[in-house]
Amino acid sequence: MAGLGSPVLAQNTSGTRKVRASGADLSNPAQAYPKPPFPKQQQEWPGLVSKMQPRPDHGEESYKGSGRLEGRKALITGGDSGIGRAAAIAFAREGADVAINYLPAEESDAQDVVQLIRKAGRRAVAIPGDLRSEAFCQDLIARSVRDLGGLDILVNNAARQHAVDDIAKITTEQFDDTLKTNVYAMFWLTKAALPHLPSGAAIINTTSVVAYDPPEGLLDYSATKAAIMNFTKGLAKQLAPRGIRVNGVAPGPVWTPLQPSGGQQPEKLPQFGADTPIGRPGQPAELAPLYVLLASQESSYSTGQIFGAVGGRGGP
Repeated sequence: MAGLGSPVLAQNTSGTRKVRASGADLSNPAQAYPKPPFPKQQQEWPGLVSKMQPRPDHGEESYKGSGRLEGRKALITGGDSGIGRAAAIAFAREGADVAINYLPAEESDAQDVVQLIRKAGRRAVAIPGDLRSEAFCQDLIARSVRDLGGLDILVNNAARQHAVDDIAKITTEQFDDTLKTNVYAMFWLTKAALPHLPSGAAIINTTSVVAYDPPEGLLDYSATKAAIMNFTKGLAKQLAPRGIRVNGVAPGPVWTPLQPSGGQQPEKLPQFGADTPIGRPGQPAELAPLYVLLASQESSYSTGQIFGAVGGRGGP
């Protein structure tokens, strides 16, 4: 039997060792989640969580709320899977009602999120549609405000990413789709949301480590993420006098359906995230606390900032 204050070793569900010291669970972050190599896998765009191996962790079992967003009303684009799904789960468990947007092909993943939000005792609003349309973006805001009874958190998270290693092979259609999904939609949604956002509201934009260090195979995607970072900083200056904060989160490699559905070259996917100092990709659940912090009043003096979660890579 361990003495008072002595570490106690235990096994977590993934088989990695945890150290319990003075009541706190400690685990080696390099061993906290699955590490490459991963099974070879490909999906049609936009991809589904249910088909991924290993299945990503969005905090379905692990995230515990503490009322940090009690009574808040949030819209999250790309809320069916990946980082958006993790944020939706966390927001609901922190006390927020949540609307999610996603593509119609992602309906099965979206309904899983709806059930998780409702299980947390919060209102869930599911609004499928294509963000490449300005009219839909305007309607998305209007429906979110109506069905939630207001809006005070906007998370511009949805993204399109297709790996192409040669600029000559990037079609105008792909370039246009990537910019409209990643940049134009953010502009349209923010513009439509502003008349509804009260003082104290928060806007959170998902940028990326590739805004700082663009890989050769993600030319168009990286350009959009740099634009998002710049947009975030400029908009924060505009909205500070109104009491609305604007911040960004810059993830490194994160295990989401974006990757096996064209975001990575198929031959590179099994080693996805292995080149980070931590030695693995991040899991969506590991980023959710950043979104909660930035949405909450705890970060009331933070605006125009980019918060990184990159596994040790260079970045913000």
